[in-house]
Amino acid sequence: MKEIRCKATALLSGVAMVAALSTSAMAQNTAADTYKAKCASCHGADGEVNTPIGQKLGVKSIASGEVAKHSDQAYFDATQKGKGKMPPYGGKISDGEIKALVQDIRTLEKAK
Repeated sequence: MKEIRCKATALLSGVAMVAALSTSAMAQNTAADTYKAKCASCHGADGEVNTPIGQKLGVKSIASGEVAKHSDQAYFDATQKGKGKMPPYGGKISDGEIKALVQDIRTLEKAK
């Protein structure tokens, strides 16, 4: 009986680890998916504003010195409340999704 409990505990621990890793991977995919769905049409898939609408609106490259120097909080606020011609996404996506999105945007900066 003790051996069965040990095996069950090990199995549950393994399931918990897989669930945690899956949740982390899902958060990353969700941020990239959110960027693609909400941001890429203006900012471009790579953040370089290579879209007609982004160029027409005068959107700046995410990797530009002017934009990249902003704090995570500034990115969060701009995404949640909107800024300039950018619409607010607060209420459309959760605060957690916005925070994950900010981290995804930072990876675009580093790729430059």
